[in-house]
Amino acid sequence: MSTELQFVVVHGYRRAYRKVGSGPTLLLIHGMACDSTTWDRVIGPLSEHFTVIAPDLLGHGESDKPDGDYSIGGYANGMRDLLTVLGVDKVTIVGHSFGGGVAMQFAYQFPERTERVVLVSSGGLGREVTPLIRALTLPGAPLVMAVATARAWRPFVAAGLRGLSATGMSATRDLGEVARIYESFAEPRSRAAVRRLTSHVLDWRGQYVTMTDRTYLAQLMPVMVVWGRDDRVIPASHAVNAEHHSLTDVRLLDDAGHFPHRDHPERFVAMVTEFVAENPPATYHRGKWRAMLRRGDQAVLTTVSESSSPAVV
Repeated sequence: MSTELQFVVVHGYRRAYRKVGSGPTLLLIHGMACDSTTWDRVIGPLSEHFTVIAPDLLGHGESDKPDGDYSIGGYANGMRDLLTVLGVDKVTIVGHSFGGGVAMQFAYQFPERTERVVLVSSGGLGREVTPLIRALTLPGAPLVMAVATARAWRPFVAAGLRGLSATGMSATRDLGEVARIYESFAEPRSRAAVRRLTSHVLDWRGQYVTMTDRTYLAQLMPVMVVWGRDDRVIPASHAVNAEHHSLTDVRLLDDAGHFPHRDHPERFVAMVTEFVAENPPATYHRGKWRAMLRRGDQAVLTTVSESSSPAVV
């Protein structure tokens, strides 16, 4: 079953995506400076149960990299338009890292097109984030990135990162993916896109755009949160934050970092498949949304006990 890239032009820009399988649709959204290949260990198994669509976000991978809108809302609009062009009305949306923020924004903007949400090591659930990402917002960061990815030493740095990743230590487990991100920064347009993206969601102190003020709306659709206990990009403590913001189906994976779908692909596929099977799709009702919005966070009907903790799976 082929998972090769396909292309479509939307608003004059080429969008790359992978589409495979049949059945209910899963939309997989990758994180910042990644692309659809981050899902390569799970697309095939998931396609045995679902139609899987995995795009390269604008400014990433093989999609165009214009001087355009890289805001979370802009990306949510882009996903709606891509789905419309592909003839897909409703999806279960799965978002990793920055893609989790896009997934939440999509569900918030287009609840009538969202059946379920899966957040994987997601942005938007707390302020903390690794200093390496915060550094991208500092003055002079573009020049530093250009020098750091110069052709003369790029192969050696990438090889060193992959070598450290292969040691199996929890502190270095994600460096193989970091090497891919590092190599993508060699392309000026990719650096510019990431710089624009980060400016919309964080500064040197951390994330300033979160969805925690609106997570009470999750009572109207099924949401699952998956996190790696050893995540050093966005701390696993944000999984606990999720529980205290109405997102009660939280799965904390041992022996996993910022990419739990790559660390434990079989377990991840099983969790997503079971989550979809056990949770009927949300049905948008304007009156219910209006009532929830009017009541705000007072609409939360249950509270999480201080002694509760995310499930370890």
